[in-house]
Amino acid sequence: MAPRKKKSDVSPPPAPSAPLGPHLLGLAIHLFTAAGAAAGFLALAAAFKGQFPAMFFWLGAALLIDGVDGTFARLVKIEETAPEYDGKVLDLVVDYLNYVIVPVVGIWRSGLVGDDLALGLGLLIVVASSLYFADRRMKMADHFFRGFPALWNVVALYLFVFQMPVWANAALIVFLCALMFLRVPFVHPMRVRALRALSIAVTCVWFASAMLAVGQGLVADELAKAGLVASALYFVALTLWRFRVR
Repeated sequence: MAPRKKKSDVSPPPAPSAPLGPHLLGLAIHLFTAAGAAAGFLALAAAFKGQFPAMFFWLGAALLIDGVDGTFARLVKIEETAPEYDGKVLDLVVDYLNYVIVPVVGIWRSGLVGDDLALGLGLLIVVASSLYFADRRMKMADHFFRGFPALWNVVALYLFVFQMPVWANAALIVFLCALMFLRVPFVHPMRVRALRALSIAVTCVWFASAMLAVGQGLVADELAKAGLVASALYFVALTLWRFRVR
């Protein structure tokens, strides 16, 4: 007699197929998200070659994809039109590459934290970020991130542009790793409703300032630095505001 199958062994019934047109559109959105991994690979190759402006160019392309693919996915109801791929898992895979692995390699290869500390800090970042990405409490009810959202691509850009001492770079990395595990709210500019229009505008200022700095070979002028500082201060202020109103 054949052994009885457990409920956990039984595959769920296949999702009903969407019409061909919407299905192809859903698949195209998944492919668009996956293109972020291609940009990440090009950024990684540039990091290993020490071509750091090129690394940030491709990270910027990946960030742009990540900023809009969720909106596209919701517009086409991707869970219904292309359910065979899990968009959330795909997004996390691509984000871990672009937000963690590539910038860590860039920091390591650049010498921004020195040769002695680079490996240890890199291990700290990838382990802490792995736990953060798996944390079911990552998002709060109002779509704020819970803890520092592992934006190491952004951190790396500031380290490259502002060229702080090694000890300051190392201290900042350790502080942000600790901040991932604390109940500190960080805004998601595209999802948080409070001040959303202003947050998106500031994000655009940040992105323009970042690309200006990249175009200048990371030897940024005062305009690019001012945009990066002003946008950072805005998001810090928004975090403090969220603490005050909760």
